[in-house]
Amino acid sequence: MSANIIDGRELAKQTRIKLRKEIDRICHEGKRPGLAVILVGQNPASQIYVKYKQRDCGKVGIESKVIQLPESTDAKKIISEIKRLNNDDTIHGILLQMPLPEHLNASEIMTYIDEKKDVDGLHVINAGKLFTGQKGLKACTPLGIIKMIDSTGIEIEGKHAVVIGRSNIVGKPMAMMLLERNATVTMCHSRTKNLKQIVKLADIVVAAVGRRNIITADMIKDGAVVIDVAMNRVEGKLYGDVDFEKVQKKASFITPVPGGVGPMTRAMLLFNTLKAFKNSSRFYIYSI
Repeated sequence: MSANIIDGRELAKQTRIKLRKEIDRICHEGKRPGLAVILVGQNPASQIYVKYKQRDCGKVGIESKVIQLPESTDAKKIISEIKRLNNDDTIHGILLQMPLPEHLNASEIMTYIDEKKDVDGLHVINAGKLFTGQKGLKACTPLGIIKMIDSTGIEIEGKHAVVIGRSNIVGKPMAMMLLERNATVTMCHSRTKNLKQIVKLADIVVAAVGRRNIITADMIKDGAVVIDVAMNRVEGKLYGDVDFEKVQKKASFITPVPGGVGPMTRAMLLFNTLKAFKNSSRFYIYSI
């Protein structure tokens, strides 16, 4: 047996096509969604990610702005920029690019973003809405993963899902979104005892720890869906948390690294930007 590859690049492409179609319709009515990215410092990886996001915006017709600030920028200046963008009617989404320089408290600064423009879905209000089952903007990576699982045709409801990783960006919101879809969810992390025995019971595995090959073939149930979120750089190459070559022989579906979750995360940023735009207007929200 060899698992089917869940092609994140292709799914992201199809998502962008649908978004472009809807945004073109909106533009005929004199409106256009707008996304602003605040980039602090010269982190090379962040600069690349921001370029990708700008390119993606261009493909679907979203206006994008990048506010580039020096490494030494203090919190007061960033918060001032956020408040300005909160009050800018042409900006519907605000993204604070991570990581921030060490002297800045990202969690504190993010609270100043208007939750209605929080296209990362990480504001405490949006996190609370997810936890309590209310409508709000959802974290991009878990939202993309849900759509990737849906693309397999496998029903989430009733399945046992194991999420490995407890971050506010992936692990915690991932568990809540799976619960929302009526999965039975077990959360694990780097300090979980008997990890192998727990993962072995899973119909759906989401690995987001950040340790190369922490998930091995002997941990995977035959036919499980395996989603690898991590990107570990080793000697210039990218690896996930999953031993891809061996796990592929046991899983029914699996995501590659790179080319899996990453492209869908960026696609969900576009989706959230359009959703934020429509939440601020009377437009019909396109379903993807």
